[in-house]
Amino acid sequence: MSFDEGLAETVRDDIGPLPGLTEKRMFGALCFLLDGNMICGVRADGGLYRVGKEAQAMATALDDVGPAIMGGRRMGGYIEAAPEAMADDATRARLTTLAIEFVRSLPPK
Repeated sequence: MSFDEGLAETVRDDIGPLPGLTEKRMFGALCFLLDGNMICGVRADGGLYRVGKEAQAMATALDDVGPAIMGGRRMGGYIEAAPEAMADDATRARLTTLAIEFVRSLPPK
């Protein structure tokens, strides 16, 4: 698994200090979890955010953001952010906000 450590540091800064925040390698990415639920992940080819099914259309309307496809299957509630989206501060901030809002609605694992 490979990911961009510089981008991982940027995402750490985007998320900020949250009680219950952890990092774990999964989905071919370095993932950031809140109370055991995935917020987002950083991969060599962009990012993966868990925004929830209700916010998925709003998130994929952003430039360079699309549905997450893994193993040929669309992952409901997850979106993929291309490197261009991950390089845009406003897009990353919006995705981070959507993901944290969704994950805070879930019970801790």
